[in-house]
Amino acid sequence: MCAIGYAQENPKYLFDDLYFADPSTRIFDDKIYIYASHDIQTDVKDAANGAHFNMKDYNVLTLDNINEKAKDNGVALKLEDIPWAKQQLWAPDAVKKGNKYYLYFPAKDKDDLFKIGVAVSKSPTGPFKSEKNPITGTYSIDPTVLDDQGKYYIYFGGLKGGQLQNYRNNQYSENYPELQKDENALLPKIARLKDNMKELAEAPKDVLILDENGNQLKSGDQHRRFFEGIWVHQYNNKYYLSYSTGETHKLVYAIGDNPYGPFTFKGEILTPVVGWTTHHSIVEINKKWYLFYHDSKKSGGKSYLRSLKIRELKYDENGLIQTMNGQD
Repeated sequence: MCAIGYAQENPKYLFDDLYFADPSTRIFDDKIYIYASHDIQTDVKDAANGAHFNMKDYNVLTLDNINEKAKDNGVALKLEDIPWAKQQLWAPDAVKKGNKYYLYFPAKDKDDLFKIGVAVSKSPTGPFKSEKNPITGTYSIDPTVLDDQGKYYIYFGGLKGGQLQNYRNNQYSENYPELQKDENALLPKIARLKDNMKELAEAPKDVLILDENGNQLKSGDQHRRFFEGIWVHQYNNKYYLSYSTGETHKLVYAIGDNPYGPFTFKGEILTPVVGWTTHHSIVEINKKWYLFYHDSKKSGGKSYLRSLKIRELKYDENGLIQTMNGQD
């Protein structure tokens, strides 16, 4: 892998006084790039649908050495340059194909419905040029893309403010009843991307998450069920699906044998952090693994001003991830 320095096992902040969140970390040409949402101080009050996360641009961040502070490369994409978007540029991700870089991002359209958009650049730091319309067939939030031997899969979905609860079989309605605790939990979505990286090659499918007995996790299983913040990485020929549990604010994971799953729940990666949300990425650098995430310690616990952190992630001999304390 890359000739980049190592981090200490204890977590460290990537910035002292800049507020970014939801880090999607990628290695392009032996350099670390972080695609994150941008928390900006505003007078917007807390809102149940997340409207106080008043995000209006994306900055691309870089690291030459994990032991050092990150660099902010400036604005790579602005809300006003996205023709279809109205507000709320939430957690993005990026992937390289050929000599182009594709930035995937959620935003609310003119009807206040979250969709997934894509913007393209010849540089990993941008500027990115948005497509005129969101990707047909997408909805909700938190896109992430898996490059699996030249096939690209997009995952997405998030509950409550992310609107996933308003969809069944990829159809939107505000009238779906709230799930009872003993009903199957709502699931993140997956779809393969076309070669142009701007369209879905298939209708989105559920990503099935099972318990140790092969049963789908239930809606009332707050400690294990999916809520938001999906990430997928590979380790020892297995696929690791990690995500936030939302109301219990844990970062957890499940393991499967292919990108579509099913995935079997295995455990907790990170206990709850200071602040409301947990959103992360997991990458290998110099044969070590690292967790990138955020908390709100530096802003005094205000959930809408979050700071990026990094710490080493370790597996045991069975490939299980060792749990870390989010309060560190």
